[in-house]
Amino acid sequence: MVEENFLTFGSLASGGRHKLTAAALTLRDGTVFPGMAVGDRVEAEGEVIFVTAMSGYQEVLTDPSYHGQIVVFTAAHIGNYGANQAVSQAPGPQVSGAIFHELWLPPVDHWLSEEDLPYWMRAGAVPALTGVDTRALTLHIREKGAQNGYVGPLKEGRASALARAEKIPSMSGLDLASRVTCPKPYKKEAIMEDPEDREIYRVAVLDFGLKTAILDCLRRRNLELTVWPASASASAIMEEKPQGLFLANGPGDPAACDYAIRATQAFLGRIPVFGICLGHQIMGLAAGAKTYKLPFGHHGLNHPVRDLDSDRVLITSQNHGFCVDPDALPQGVRANMLNLNDGTVEGLVWENSPAFCVQFHPEAAPGPHDSHGLFRKFRSMIKECHA
Repeated sequence: MVEENFLTFGSLASGGRHKLTAAALTLRDGTVFPGMAVGDRVEAEGEVIFVTAMSGYQEVLTDPSYHGQIVVFTAAHIGNYGANQAVSQAPGPQVSGAIFHELWLPPVDHWLSEEDLPYWMRAGAVPALTGVDTRALTLHIREKGAQNGYVGPLKEGRASALARAEKIPSMSGLDLASRVTCPKPYKKEAIMEDPEDREIYRVAVLDFGLKTAILDCLRRRNLELTVWPASASASAIMEEKPQGLFLANGPGDPAACDYAIRATQAFLGRIPVFGICLGHQIMGLAAGAKTYKLPFGHHGLNHPVRDLDSDRVLITSQNHGFCVDPDALPQGVRANMLNLNDGTVEGLVWENSPAFCVQFHPEAAPGPHDSHGLFRKFRSMIKECHA
C-alpha cells in the first residue's frame, strides 16, 4: 500500500469551491493509492492505464477509445486552461474515471475556457481523484501491467474495495465498440478545402468510437461521409455504393468485434480501405492476422514511429491496448511502420489491393501534424481507383 498522499499542493487551498471526499484507487493486485475525490460522484471502475499527455486533457477525456478505462495523467498539473466544448472528441466524457496528481480547482482565467475542468467533469458524471502519487502509480503499472481498479470512498475499507476491483471484467475478450458507436447511420458533407480538386468521393465510415477530429480530417479531403454503426452489415453499406471504406478508432478487444471483421473482409480488395487504431487491428484480423494485448498499452502524444518505406520518423498520438502480431501476418500484407519504443507494428499495407492502416492517430488532436498526409493518401487512392 502506498501510504504517502501528496495533498500539499496549492490548488487544494481553493478547494472550498468543490466537494472533496477522502477516497482511494484500489488495484486488483491489492495496491491502494489514496487521494481526494472531487465532486458528488466518487465511485469508478475499469482498467487503469496512464497517459503521457501534458496538454489536450479534454481531448483525452472525450476520446471514446478510453471507454471502460480509468485514465491516470502522468503530467503533474492538469486543468489550468479549463474546458471548451469545441475541442471535445465526443459529446461528453467517455472515460470511467480520471486520476490526477494535481487537478486545478481554483477559477480559470483563460481566453478559451468556457468552464473549469472539475465542473465540466462533474456535469459529465466523471469521477475525479486528485492528490494521488501518480508517479508511483505509473511506475507500478509499467512494472506490473495495466489492471482493473476501483475508485471509492476511503471509509469503504480495503477488503470491500478489493472485492469490487476483482469483479470487474477483463478487457481481453470485451466488445466495447458496440457501446460507443452511433445508434443509426448519418451523413456528413464534404468540406471544399482544396480549390484545385473539387471532385467529391463517397466514403462509408464504420464507427467503433469515432473521434470528431477524424471526421473533420476526412471531410476536408472533399470526402462525403456516411457514418455507420459498428454492427452494420456489408450488404447494407454496399447499397450506398461507397467509393471507399474507413474504419474508425474505438475501445476494447478487436477480436471480440467479429461482426466488424466479417464486414471488412467483404470490402478488402474491392474498394480502397483505410483504418485507424481499432480499425487498424480489425483490418489485420480481417486479413487473417492475429492480435494480442500489450502489457500497459500506448497512450500519449509523444510516440516515435518509423516509416520503413520513407525512412522518416513520425511523432504520433496513440491510444491502444492491443496490437497486431507481426509473426502472424498473411502473405500480401506487410508491416511498413514500427514503434521505435518497443518495435510493435504501427502500420500495415496490402501489396495487391488498395488498403492500408495505422495504429496511431494521424488526425493528431491533440498532437503534431506529422501524419496528416495519410488522409491525402486515402483520397488519392480513391481517386486513382475511380479515374
